[in-house]
Amino acid sequence: MPSLSLSNRRGFLQTAGLGLMGLQGVAGLFVGAGTRAAAQSAPAGGGAPAVPPLNRFPHMMQDWLVDQVRQAEARGGARRVALKTRDDVEAYVKSARERIGQCFGPLPEKTPLNAKQTGVVERDGYRIEKIIFESRPGYLVTGNLYLPSNLKSPAPGVICLCGHSRNGKAGEASSAQGLARQGYVVFIIDPVGQGERFQYLDGSLKSRLGGGVQEHLQMGNHQALVGEFLGTWFAWDGIRALDYLLSRPEVDPRHVGVTGASGGGTQTTWMCGLEPRLTMAAPACFVTTFRRNAENELPADTEQYPPRALALGLDLTDFFAAMAPKPVILVAEEKDFFDARGAIETHERLKRLYTLLGSPDNIQLYLGPDPHGYPRQAREAMYRFFNKVSGISASGDEPELAAEKDETLWCAPRGQVAELQSRTLMSFTRETSLALATKRSGPRGAALAQAVRMVLKLPEVDAVPPDYRILRSAGARKYPATHYCAYAVETEPRIMALLTRLHHEPLTSRLPADGQPAVLYISHRSADAELRDEPLVKELIAAAP
Repeated sequence: MPSLSLSNRRGFLQTAGLGLMGLQGVAGLFVGAGTRAAAQSAPAGGGAPAVPPLNRFPHMMQDWLVDQVRQAEARGGARRVALKTRDDVEAYVKSARERIGQCFGPLPEKTPLNAKQTGVVERDGYRIEKIIFESRPGYLVTGNLYLPSNLKSPAPGVICLCGHSRNGKAGEASSAQGLARQGYVVFIIDPVGQGERFQYLDGSLKSRLGGGVQEHLQMGNHQALVGEFLGTWFAWDGIRALDYLLSRPEVDPRHVGVTGASGGGTQTTWMCGLEPRLTMAAPACFVTTFRRNAENELPADTEQYPPRALALGLDLTDFFAAMAPKPVILVAEEKDFFDARGAIETHERLKRLYTLLGSPDNIQLYLGPDPHGYPRQAREAMYRFFNKVSGISASGDEPELAAEKDETLWCAPRGQVAELQSRTLMSFTRETSLALATKRSGPRGAALAQAVRMVLKLPEVDAVPPDYRILRSAGARKYPATHYCAYAVETEPRIMALLTRLHHEPLTSRLPADGQPAVLYISHRSADAELRDEPLVKELIAAAP
């Protein structure tokens, strides 16, 4: 959603609240600050900021998050350690499936795929069919189906899921082509926001946001406002792709796998937890633990962290436990930013569960020497594993691959399903938003406050005011008042709400108790910057006696 402009916020505050508070009697201005100065004053013509950024307690929220994730991991670990028998593990696997369903569900109703073939590319040893199907009514998904030549009986099938390459399936065709040359029927699809499925198009059929991660963040943030999770949409596309793959007579439903690296590893992980028809899986360059990600400050797309996962006691381990004892190989790289220690820990946890289920060899770990990606060595580890499970071959060597141009693999005439009148994901979000709006009763006053408190799960306010710290001066900040004093209000253990009080008198003291009116100004991004740049702040100071 677009942010509210400063002028709009200023007008809102002036008309909605300040007139009622009596500006002529303002004796102090308190400005609520975040912990990060996202915008800073700069001299005319650009260059370095005129005032160095002010960033107090910079790791406060990070430390809080790490504490929460560590506690959740400890609870999950204690639960797994308590498993002693096969029956215990089977009950745990069932529970994992149910809890994953709570994170991702409810899943939509399956509707007709209305699949169409829009072209065929003939190659030595295989052919590529260009397929478009509807994972939801009017919502088009593009994919390439790789079919080995001269199939005499149904062959094992694999869904290939893409990472964050902007050109989607065209940029990550190596696994699909390699598997096809090994004898598999492979279906690789474009994720939403990538390849032929850009959602925010400009006039030249390019993503005006840049595609990939940028589109995912935009879509996912909007979805969160209506109670949806972008990861469910990714997983559902994969589930419907599997529906299509299994509709093909060339595919043996007894051997159906899924693989993908990076963002494709994410989708593979979610599919493992949600799709019981899968018989084998190879997630690459994603699997670690939530704790390692939090401690390492690893950024992620909105589809990569299922809502309520920690509250439900889930870690990435549980998405593969949901498949147990089916064969899974975790593909990791030593130099990846997804911490290899977490991959090892996940494998060790799963090894114990698989052993209690009597299938210790069905869970394996490949740890390669490379950086993030799906290099040839890792792909060959996946081939060997799938080949052994399916019995298709004793080899795992990758044959020579042939590069294809993006245009060769396009399913739509000009490489974007928008031209085929595909619905956008945002149109579904808008539809959901409007439906929710019709159900709202429009609470006001105390009822509205209670509704907000319930949705945000805010604790009841203690009758005793919170304690606060008086922070020493950070030097001249060029605020529109002669003096200032900064406070850190402890709203919960080790969590500080930062306030800056502006005044014309020198002070570094506790909050005044003189009964004079005050205004609390809530900043948009950086209170420190807005104290210098926001005209409303200057108006408030000028209006004070």
